[in-house]
Amino acid sequence: MRSGRYINQSGGYRAFIPAPLPPNPPIRMDKDLTCLLSDSDRALGRLDGVASILPNPDMFVAMYVRQEAVLSSQIEGTQSTLEDVLEFEVERKINDRPKDVEEIVNYVKAMNFGLSRLKKLPLSLRLIREIHGELLQGVRGGEHKPGQFRHSQNYIGPLGCNLNDADFVPPPPYEMNKALGGLEKFLHDRSSMPHLIHCGLAHAQFETIHPFLDGNGRIGRLLITFLLCERDILHRPLLYLSYYLKAHRTQYYDRLMAIRNEGDWEGWLKFFLRGVYEVSLAATDISREIIKLRDQHHQSLSGSANALKLLDYLFEQPVISVRMAEKCVGCSYGTANDLIWYLEKRGILREITGRQRDRRFRYDHYLQLFDRQVLRGSADSEEA
Repeated sequence: MRSGRYINQSGGYRAFIPAPLPPNPPIRMDKDLTCLLSDSDRALGRLDGVASILPNPDMFVAMYVRQEAVLSSQIEGTQSTLEDVLEFEVERKINDRPKDVEEIVNYVKAMNFGLSRLKKLPLSLRLIREIHGELLQGVRGGEHKPGQFRHSQNYIGPLGCNLNDADFVPPPPYEMNKALGGLEKFLHDRSSMPHLIHCGLAHAQFETIHPFLDGNGRIGRLLITFLLCERDILHRPLLYLSYYLKAHRTQYYDRLMAIRNEGDWEGWLKFFLRGVYEVSLAATDISREIIKLRDQHHQSLSGSANALKLLDYLFEQPVISVRMAEKCVGCSYGTANDLIWYLEKRGILREITGRQRDRRFRYDHYLQLFDRQVLRGSADSEEA
């Protein structure tokens, strides 16, 4: 009853009707939860501090957004990698890459769209619908009414199961709309509890309501970032939990089910805050490595203003073509080709196609920082 209750429906199945937030009785702030909240707050503050000294931080944010898009989409079963996304951005065609790369590109668009709209519109049901429309436009799931809350019953379970066999059945549409109204009211509450506790509760409640026919997991994870940015906890969107949630996927789903079945909000919040803490530390380390790498390569290219301009562009677009370099620097094709050769000679760029024409080049040193994060998440998963 603390988190809601299961109600038998006319079709013979049971649907879960969530109780409104905040939980009643209130969250029990025991010693472990209090320590985790303190640790995650400090780690998040350090991350925000490091982000403030990144040279041109918006360039680096572009890579974090792509990485989050890849990992969040992989939780939902996509196969595309960060490399697939970067190469797709160069060529704008699928070729031999997984077709679901466009779903990840849409996730990037939805993230950037939402962050832009937050400057004019508070986080609300209207904005959530708009972001969902961007996420599913023209890709798999696009037939499931992008930008509209569902008017039919959905459910979560193994492929091929039905409502009676489902692992979890969210509220039917009438109850869903009531629950969404309560969630929107809770989203606007800025003062009754610590922000990270509020954020964790909001994410779990959204996943329980499951208001769309497709894309609920991705929208729910985006909601975390939007809440942190809207409340100025982060001035740049550099915290993304998907690599933690992907590494601990089974525990993630178990913690959400424990809320519904046992009212265990505290267990979920401890899991959530532990993720905020670990991801904040990892992102802070990567940010420091980015600064160190940029300083090192800037020094090696200090004799060429055009090379430095291209280097800065690589932190936003680490897989490029000669045409992209030409446009970035504002020079002739021949000059851009010479610049890329100059960066190749210094071990900054590497040609990755083996072709004589339509070549592409990769900024390995930079991308390896993000590869390391994925490997760390995989190791954490094995240990769990």
